[in-house]
Amino acid sequence: MRSLLVALGLACVVLAAPARAAEPSAAEKAAVFKAAGFKAKGGKYVRCEDDVTASYMPGFIEWEDLNGDGVNEAFVRESSLFCYGNTAEAVVIVAKNAKGEWGVVLDQVGVALPLKTKTKGWFDIEVGGPGMGPFPRFHYDGKGYVSKD
Repeated sequence: MRSLLVALGLACVVLAAPARAAEPSAAEKAAVFKAAGFKAKGGKYVRCEDDVTASYMPGFIEWEDLNGDGVNEAFVRESSLFCYGNTAEAVVIVAKNAKGEWGVVLDQVGVALPLKTKTKGWFDIEVGGPGMGPFPRFHYDGKGYVSKD
């Protein structure tokens, strides 16, 4: 009886787990970094030439579907007090165009966060930094993100 309960419990956990999208290939990630202006250096992707300070973190990608089409856009982030001041972060958002090529839709210094509001089907983006704000907000104009303020 106990093994039956354990099996049922495991089945519930497996069925309740959300489906995960397949991890993008190394070639796809390289294309994203290239579109965002990053270069491969020592097994990492960099845009900022700060490789000595403790605040430096090389480029990394976060995936999010900003327009609800089922295809993730990429937030390419890099951190450095030396390159990006007190904000210590830069973000480049890239999206695939109709030809399937990656292109920049936002390039800002700061911490980019999608908002709950949308423009033309894309989530608006707030780019924050140190301080209390208000922080700049960007909306999608059909080609890329532009300042809402």
